[in-house]
Amino acid sequence: MERKIGTTSRGVRCPIIREGDDLAKIVVDSVIEAAESEGFALRDRDVVAVTESVVARAQGNYASVDAIAADVRAKLGGETVGVIFPILSRNRFAICLRGIAKGAKKIVLMLSYPSDEVGNELVSLDKLDAAGVNPYSDVLTLEKYRELFGVNKHPFTQVDYVQYYGDLIRESGAEVEIIFANNPRAILSYTKNVLTCDIHSRARTKRILKEAGAETVCGLDDILTAPVNGSGYNEKYGLLGSNKSTEDKIKLFPKECTDLVLDIQSRLLERTGKHMEVMVYGDGAFKDPMGKIWELADPSVSVADTPGLEGTPNELKLKYLADNDFANLSGAALKAAIEDRIRQKESNLSGNMASQGTTPRRLTDLIGSLCDLTSGSGDKGTPIVLVQGYFDNYTN
Repeated sequence: MERKIGTTSRGVRCPIIREGDDLAKIVVDSVIEAAESEGFALRDRDVVAVTESVVARAQGNYASVDAIAADVRAKLGGETVGVIFPILSRNRFAICLRGIAKGAKKIVLMLSYPSDEVGNELVSLDKLDAAGVNPYSDVLTLEKYRELFGVNKHPFTQVDYVQYYGDLIRESGAEVEIIFANNPRAILSYTKNVLTCDIHSRARTKRILKEAGAETVCGLDDILTAPVNGSGYNEKYGLLGSNKSTEDKIKLFPKECTDLVLDIQSRLLERTGKHMEVMVYGDGAFKDPMGKIWELADPSVSVADTPGLEGTPNELKLKYLADNDFANLSGAALKAAIEDRIRQKESNLSGNMASQGTTPRRLTDLIGSLCDLTSGSGDKGTPIVLVQGYFDNYTN
């Protein structure tokens, strides 16, 4: 009988992961037990994905606020530090800011506007237009911001992040001055020692600051790249991808875990006879149309993946074929013609009009986004996701 289901994504429950757990064994056991419990078969090219959070937890990759403070003090001098372009997040950045503030005497906090890098708004574009403000060139003081725009609370959390971050810095023992600008050079009128906190544009920001005469420039990816007093660390990403664990501790992005995905793949093959693909995923790349927020605070969607997940989709657009090449066909003849065209498609369809409109993104970004939406970030208890049929097409 012809299969009637294409891609499916299942959240897989597993035990609560603790430091030192054999994560590969837990993942493999959980996937196999889920298949047995729910009565579905495992197949070649199924994708087993594990959220970065439980990987970091199993690695014990944690650090304290004091460790952050010590590294900031050592790398940025401990006096006046410009902290620029942070995202607005209680979970992602606030606890990092506590550590940063503890490592300096004064923080000049420069917030991008009208929104942060991932879309959290400080002020709407309509309000900017009404005030005649040019966000590309105008530098606003806190007083001017309040005069023009008043208090703006986040639509979902109802937090006034300007007030929240200012209070947090003061509570951590540092003076604070808050400004609003989008040109990184603006911070150099206040201090030559800068910690840039943007995620995906960080390399450009560092380059601009260095060319403009900054004395010391670090990114979040330069803080906690090595252990501080026995802390966790991430050699490649530092504080990027970290989030709150307790009031005084963060969980860092996982350290190198290519060996983990290869181990899981090998164990699955041994236990099931199926060659599956495996990845560790972070935030998916999607945008909330209501809040305008990009769910992309991690430095990478895929932390690690098996070789079969490299590349981009190579797909034909069915509606293009139906409306153009086979416009005179219908029913079984149309189905047969499209199936034949799919079977004969080239290995690289780049530039082929019949592939226009298919998603030109990396497989790991697409699958990771699907997994992130499936697992959620709350109490679903499904940090493992099984994706089946992703590599199927109309002929399968």
